[in-house]
Amino acid sequence: MITRHRGEFELRLMCRVLEVSPSGYYASLKRPPSWHALIDEVLMARVRIIHAESGDTYGAPRVHLELQAEGLPASPKRVARLMREDGLVARPRKARRVGTTNSNHDHPIAPNLLARQFDVNGVGINRVWVADMTYIPTREGMLYLATVLDMGSRRCVGWAMRDTLEVELALSALRMAREARRPAPGLIHHSDRGSQYASGAYRAELAAHGMVASMSRTGDCYDNAVAESFFSTLEFELLMRHDWHTKEDARRAIFRYIETWYNRKRRHSTLGYLSPADYEVQLQEAA
Repeated sequence: MITRHRGEFELRLMCRVLEVSPSGYYASLKRPPSWHALIDEVLMARVRIIHAESGDTYGAPRVHLELQAEGLPASPKRVARLMREDGLVARPRKARRVGTTNSNHDHPIAPNLLARQFDVNGVGINRVWVADMTYIPTREGMLYLATVLDMGSRRCVGWAMRDTLEVELALSALRMAREARRPAPGLIHHSDRGSQYASGAYRAELAAHGMVASMSRTGDCYDNAVAESFFSTLEFELLMRHDWHTKEDARRAIFRYIETWYNRKRRHSTLGYLSPADYEVQLQEAA
């Protein structure tokens, strides 16, 4: 502490406040650092990297779990102390997403089969999918993103990006999910009442592969809270931190976020602080 603030305060004043002698301070400079201090240096280096890789969104609990997974000795209190001393904090979440839903259409509406049953416990993989769309601002104009999430693991199993909100955007994300996962007939597909999901082409795609449509109530975003939560996280961790000049730049960044960070590394509180990929492995091993 004294060494860190030598340029701000007089040495004897700091020694008096901290109740140490000047001679004791000078003697400490000649001693090698303690084993505890050396471990702190190693941990602090990893803490800074983990915090930066998360986009400054990880607080002490998630950083601690990451260190544990790497086999590094650190208690939650020690991690919290190191982050506090280095001024590392999780950025406060302030994002608010504006929806893209257009429910003013004459297409049939499916019943709400999900009924806000969002708990992952007891929900197997490829039993319930949730779908939604959002927009990505760039200096070239809006880019639109459609996603399909597996509710059993919160994994983004299908996604697509296009320049317009036509039904083909939603269909591309669904087809990616279906080809990657090959679900058995009977899977519940939940979405809002947007015209893309209620269209004849989308309903035909679901029926052709044995998927059962489910839709939220009118104007109630909480009925599709899992998809809303994903987009809120995407906005907070990625969109708010970038100003893309081109749509291609945004496409590459979103691909990296979904495939290398969100699905494989990001620790999800709903999953016991496992990533979606690790959680699926745990489910398969248990089965």
